[in-house]
Order: sequence, then structure tokens, then C-alpha cells
Amino acid sequence: MILVTGAAGFIGFHLSQRLLSDGCEVCGVDNLNAYYDPKLKAARLELLEQNRSFAFRKLDIADESALSNLPCGGRTEVVIHLAAQAGVRHSIHNPLSYIDSNIRGFLNVLEYCRRNGVKHLIYASSSSVYGLNSALPLSTSQCVDHPVSLYGATKKANELIAHSYSHLYGIPTTGLRFFTVYGPWGRPDMAYYKFTQSILEGKPIEVFNDGRMKRDFTYIDDIVEAAVRVISTPAAPDAAWTSNAPKSQTSSAPYRLYNVGNHSSIGLTEFIDTLERCLGKKADRRMKPAQPGDVMATTADVDDFARLTGFAPKTPLEVGLRRFVDWYAEYHSSILQKAV
Repeated sequence: MILVTGAAGFIGFHLSQRLLSDGCEVCGVDNLNAYYDPKLKAARLELLEQNRSFAFRKLDIADESALSNLPCGGRTEVVIHLAAQAGVRHSIHNPLSYIDSNIRGFLNVLEYCRRNGVKHLIYASSSSVYGLNSALPLSTSQCVDHPVSLYGATKKANELIAHSYSHLYGIPTTGLRFFTVYGPWGRPDMAYYKFTQSILEGKPIEVFNDGRMKRDFTYIDDIVEAAVRVISTPAAPDAAWTSNAPKSQTSSAPYRLYNVGNHSSIGLTEFIDTLERCLGKKADRRMKPAQPGDVMATTADVDDFARLTGFAPKTPLEVGLRRFVDWYAEYHSSILQKAV
């Protein structure tokens, strides 16, 4: 049995679908909050519940008692923790929700793993932990002590808390630092989703930092493939680790950190150009200054993860964006039909 937290979320939905197609039993939990349109989460959940091997419980991971009452507790071998309060800019205006979800909630998940003898905890970290780092490509060996958003700080805190539990209780924990995930069924607060909506509606789009930002855009199927590959490779103590020269990405405890990205950096202007081609329509671009919490550029060094799993991203940006645009048209068309 695999427990997936945030199962109705963007990554959680796709990962649960993949696990079910691979013949796994999946217990999904999600609080279905209204950070973005709950109808999208409900639509994802409706598809998952068509599979008899999927069981769902609506609960908030910040509520310790809710997790302790899961019927799958004694049978859970692997936990994939994806539930979190997402969004860099939202964390500036609603900081307490990030402490509840991303800190308290993560601690409750670790306690669940400890009490139930879970054999492997895989959890979502983020490229946001790199903060002010500007040496590209970003590597898990680099210092991540200078986050520029509370969201990034909570993800760094997750990594530290995970290490303490790996050290104290021997729980194998693997943190995956995801880089700018995009694709069908994505989050409406993400730039590519908002750009698509505005371009199709003939509205201007806001291009921050005058389009000079660069991101390691990673297609959802590649993210899911990475997560699936690491399930059967629980973190183990690193025999070469020494406290005289400690490495941050490994440990004498069963603890590992990996980047999961496309290993390439694409400028925001190029990204919008590609989206315009996929939509067959030009954007009305309104240049804006950089926003608080944004970093200039990200590129993932994925060599460690590739050596472990043989993983290599396979989806070019234009292919991924075309798939998103096709899904967007189909999904929103069905929404309009239901409303009539």
C-alpha cells in the first residue's frame, strides 16, 4: 500500500494515476482546500476514484488525529508526501497557512511513518530552497541557507526535519527538489496556466522582470517517472559521509536529497514565444518589474539522480505545452457545457 498525500493536487493526481496503472494500491488524502478552484481538484479525484485500487480520505495533514485514524495505517509501506501549501507569492500574504501545512503537516506525516513502520518516505521539496544561489546548474551539494520566500524556507525546514527523523528513528527519507512543473491538469495559479487563459481571452499578460527570468521547466510525466523510479531505492546511510566534512545531500542516516528537473534553462520570453505557437495566437505582453520572492534563474543538476535511477527527462517544452493546451481546451469546454 502506498499513501499519497495531496492526491487531488497536480502532481499527486498524476502520480496516483501512474501508480494505479502499475497495479499498486493507493490510499490518497487531501484537504481539498480552496487555494485554487476546488472543482479542478474534484475533477481529478473523480477520475482516480474510478479505480477500485484507490481509496480516498478527505483530511488535513495539519490535524495529527486525522492521520492517525487512517485505516491503511498498518499496511502502508511507502509514503509519498506531496501535500503542501504551494505558491511563492501567496506565502508573503498568508504566512501562517504555510507553517500549518508545510511544517506542522510534515511533522505529522513523519510521525505517521514512525508509528506505522513505513519503509520509505518520499517527499516533495522544491527548487525554491536555492534562494539567492546563482551558480548554475544548481546542485544538491550547494548551500541553501538563503531562501527568498517563506515557501522556500518551509521546504528547507522539511529537509532538516526529515534528517532528524532519519537519524533518530532510522526512517529512510528521500527529498525530491522539483523544478517548475507544468502540464495538463496543472495549477491555475501557475504562470503558464494564467498566460494561456489571458491570451485566449484577448487579455494582456504580465511579464515580470521584463521577461529576463529563466526556469528549468519540467513536464509532469517526467516528474512522475522520477518519483516512481525512486520508490524501490530507499535512502541508505552513506558510508563515505563524515562529520568532519559533512555533505548536505547525504548522511550517516538513511537520508538523501535529489534534484528532479529538465537540466536546462529556458528564458521566460522564449517560453511565451513557444506558448504563442501552441495557441496560434499572440500575447499582449505588459512588462513588469521583478516580484518579491522570485529568483532570476534555475537549472537543475540531476547527475546524482541519473546515476541512481537512470532517469533522464524526455519531454521537450513545445511538446509539453501542446499537451497542456490541448487539455486546457478540452477541460474548459466541458466546464462550459456543464454550465449551460
